[in-house]
Amino acid sequence: MVAAALDAMAATRWGRWLGLVTAVWVQCISGNNYTFSNYSDSLKTLMGLTQLQLNGLSVAKDVGKAFGLLAGLASDRVPTWLLLAIGSLEGLLGYGAQWLVVSRSVAPLPYWQMCFFLCLGGNSTTWMNTAVLVTCIRNFRRSRGPVSGLLKGYVGLSTAIFTDVCSALFADDPASFLVMLSIVPAAVCAVAMVFLREGPNTGAAAVGDEKEDGRCFAAINSLAVAIALYLLAADLTGVGGGGGAVSAVFVAVLLVLLASPAAVPAHVAWRSWLGERKAANADLEGADSSSSSSSSSSAAVPLLLEAKVAAAVKEEEEARGPGERPRLGEEHTIAQALTSIDFWLMFASFLMGVGTGLAVMNNLGQMGVAMGYSDVSLFVSMTSIWGFFGRIASGTISEHFIKTRAIPRPFWNAASQIVMAVGYVVMALGMPGSLFIGSVVVGACYGVRLAVTVPTASELFGLKYYGLIYNILILNLPLGSFLFSGLLAGLLYDAQATPVPGGGNTCVGAHCYRLVFVIMAIACVIGFGLDVLLCVRTKRVYAKIHESKKSNNRSTAVVQRVS
Repeated sequence: MVAAALDAMAATRWGRWLGLVTAVWVQCISGNNYTFSNYSDSLKTLMGLTQLQLNGLSVAKDVGKAFGLLAGLASDRVPTWLLLAIGSLEGLLGYGAQWLVVSRSVAPLPYWQMCFFLCLGGNSTTWMNTAVLVTCIRNFRRSRGPVSGLLKGYVGLSTAIFTDVCSALFADDPASFLVMLSIVPAAVCAVAMVFLREGPNTGAAAVGDEKEDGRCFAAINSLAVAIALYLLAADLTGVGGGGGAVSAVFVAVLLVLLASPAAVPAHVAWRSWLGERKAANADLEGADSSSSSSSSSSAAVPLLLEAKVAAAVKEEEEARGPGERPRLGEEHTIAQALTSIDFWLMFASFLMGVGTGLAVMNNLGQMGVAMGYSDVSLFVSMTSIWGFFGRIASGTISEHFIKTRAIPRPFWNAASQIVMAVGYVVMALGMPGSLFIGSVVVGACYGVRLAVTVPTASELFGLKYYGLIYNILILNLPLGSFLFSGLLAGLLYDAQATPVPGGGNTCVGAHCYRLVFVIMAIACVIGFGLDVLLCVRTKRVYAKIHESKKSNNRSTAVVQRVS
């Protein structure tokens, strides 16, 4: 009975928005995979590791994402709550074991066991991300760009949220940080298991509601920007650190800001209740037949347009011969997607962007030490916050330019690749402030890549097998981490480093990572070329999406005139 009531709630407009808000909260805690730099130095010292061995641990956590294929396969077969339950349990075990080691509650585990627990923690996020992305994009099919930008934006903020809260409450203690990474996600996922559910596909209703949906997205985006600016101000001024009453107030205000998106579904529910009450009063007063006829006509307009669109799609599909491949923009099976040139163009360009970005995020701790910084938490937080701005802005901006100019979404990936290459050149120069500038540029461009590629995959290959297609693309995270962080950065750093007593090594100076940055800049230029090619090849798809969105706007105007 409870499950039936929750499913009925998910079918309502306010239920969809409540699900999206709980998905936002899940994303606020599912970026824990990017926080390795906050405690990597403790692991390196405690276990006496070389940089190559430490980078091996960072690769292990990213290899966990390779097993995201399991989450993709399960996303079409099991309910959302079960995906969240699996993810939260894995995170509890993976990060809990790391806490036991860093807090010295147990003796350092063998290297292979640490790799296993880091892999388990890394895999936990794939279940959370798959659950929220697949469910929310299916619930908001007409707003894939804003949904992707919003959800991926909050993932970008999660590293800064964890880092700043730990700094405020526990003075950057690595053991306390790992306790947060294990317990907080499990608690948040428990809430999301109740409210995040897939509702029915209400394509016709969405035509009339699109304008109000836009206002709701704008409200949640504004709150997200407020949170990001709040975190940025705290980092730059140092208000949140050091403990005491000021830090407690900082955390309390942050929690209020994180809870504030719940006002959006509450507002939608209030408007729905008012509308139902108004309709009930009108029935009691006895609406005349002409008004009923007018209401029926207005309701029929979006339904008729939706039927015409469906008929056109069906006619186009039937026009192809039996066994002929679907065109881009239509539903693909996994085999059809994997034998598409466009899929592998997207895969390879994605590798150049996220692979190099992960190399920076995984090595920020050592990069900071090499450049003479004793505390790198500021750079970790900057990468997270500017990653948020990149994610949330690119989702909304790319959607806007599809509607107004039919500009393919991969265009923004191409732009981010070339900017990221410039960022690596700046970091290679090793000037004062280079690491700060680099962390901002890399964070923002990495965010653009993630937020733009997610809806692009669904637009080119369909939603039927989207969960698995998304997780195949996410294989770039462990692959990129292995190539650029594990091999490139690890080997080149060790070649420049000197041994230290007790095991391990260290390197100080701009030369430690200079060649790494140069090679990653070249990789980004290659990625830029691949994105430009993909942009050209998908122009027809985005021209059709542009025309579809124009038709939706015209139908909305017709409904308003008839009403």
